[in-house]
Amino acid sequence: MKSRFVALGLILIFNLSFIASAFTYDIKTQPGYEEFIKYLDKIFFVSTDEMKNIIKDFHSEMVNGLSGSNSSLKMIPSFTDRANGTEKGKFIALDFGGTNFRVMLVDLDGKGGVFVSSVDKYVIDKQYMEGTGEQLFDFIASGIKKIMEKNNISSHNQLELAFTFSFPVEQTNIAAGRLLIWVKGFTASGVVGKDVVVMLNEALKRIGIKNLKVAALVNDTVGTLVAKSYTEPSCDIGVVLGTGTNACYSEKMVNIKKWREISDKETMIVNMEWGNFNKLPITVYDKNVDATSSNPGAQRLEKMVSGMFLGEILRVVVHDLIDRNLIFQDESAINAFSNHPDFTTQDVALIEADNTDNLENVEVFLAKKGVKNITLESKKLLKHISKLVSCRSAKLAASSIAAVVLWIDPELKNKHVIGIDGSLFEKYPGYKEMMDDALKSLFKENSEHIVLEQAKDGSGVGAAIIAASVASTNNIKH
Repeated sequence: MKSRFVALGLILIFNLSFIASAFTYDIKTQPGYEEFIKYLDKIFFVSTDEMKNIIKDFHSEMVNGLSGSNSSLKMIPSFTDRANGTEKGKFIALDFGGTNFRVMLVDLDGKGGVFVSSVDKYVIDKQYMEGTGEQLFDFIASGIKKIMEKNNISSHNQLELAFTFSFPVEQTNIAAGRLLIWVKGFTASGVVGKDVVVMLNEALKRIGIKNLKVAALVNDTVGTLVAKSYTEPSCDIGVVLGTGTNACYSEKMVNIKKWREISDKETMIVNMEWGNFNKLPITVYDKNVDATSSNPGAQRLEKMVSGMFLGEILRVVVHDLIDRNLIFQDESAINAFSNHPDFTTQDVALIEADNTDNLENVEVFLAKKGVKNITLESKKLLKHISKLVSCRSAKLAASSIAAVVLWIDPELKNKHVIGIDGSLFEKYPGYKEMMDDALKSLFKENSEHIVLEQAKDGSGVGAAIIAASVASTNNIKH
């Protein structure tokens, strides 16, 4: 009799298990599913009114930053201005942009023409990102030495190097500046507070290069603006939308209240360091991403916009949905979405770009991550979340650009070309179109006055142009 009850109990458990599995197979039948998706739609949506508020707050922070008051925008003078198109010469350009750096040979013809004869690209391993500053700069210097040897560049004649350094630096002149804070995942010791030009020069000497001198230290956004203005006079704002994000623009000297030096220039490029802008509504997911980053409490805009963080935002949202049993009804997904940082912006782009009938590309991607029993509903929801994350990023980037344009031209009467460099803008499917749509919602037909144009690899070329300008001022021949 006892065995009969046991058998009946097992049958009952099996049937209940089968019913439960059938119930959870369609995630849309889960209690609270529709309500929670509406909640996600709401917290990631950036309305036109919210964009206008961002612009207003941006202007307040710009005023404070330019005057030297407390501000999330550092508004750093760059000691240089836009190109005039006549800069000429041959230069070695080092572009240290984040997780990689490039060394280039750049030839400027003085008529707006640029010829890059050689480019070497290096990925910066974690050991250099998190090691010592000396190790990091020795690695960078070795790349410079290799391109010199490859192109038979003499080590006897005095040469000049254009140095793009894409991190917050307080410059004291065109060829000197101390690092204020590491961003983009870097923590290399012994660099914060130090002059990065001095550190690079010392690294060059350690490997036997004594004839190369840094002529110009340039932020990547400044280089982007200068490079684009070399061929497009209407370009007055430079933006980077890649691993990180930042912007610069040409400002009237009278507005730079914290500038204490005498200058005969009317304008100067100001490096905004807008990745740190913090007057933004954030979600619980943004708080999670910030808490696990290398610099908690800093770079709020960057952590909501840039390529370094979009994959992580997607991951923490999906992980929450898994905990709520609203997506991926299989334990295999728990491990796939538990590892930080295991998702990239390329992953988000792949998911969003899949237009196949059954989202086969998304399924292949998830299978590689170890996810099993993938339903069509889960794939559709994953794509929807990817779109929420990327669309918010594009709207915040467009709002920030709109703020700078209106600062320069409050009535939006003139044409403003925005030179934009970075893989997010260049490669993310539909990103530019989302930015254009956001600008149209703000300015209607006047949005045509704001032209977003790619300035590919502009930062290194811009640094060379600035070095040429410095050489011209000092009457140095190249």
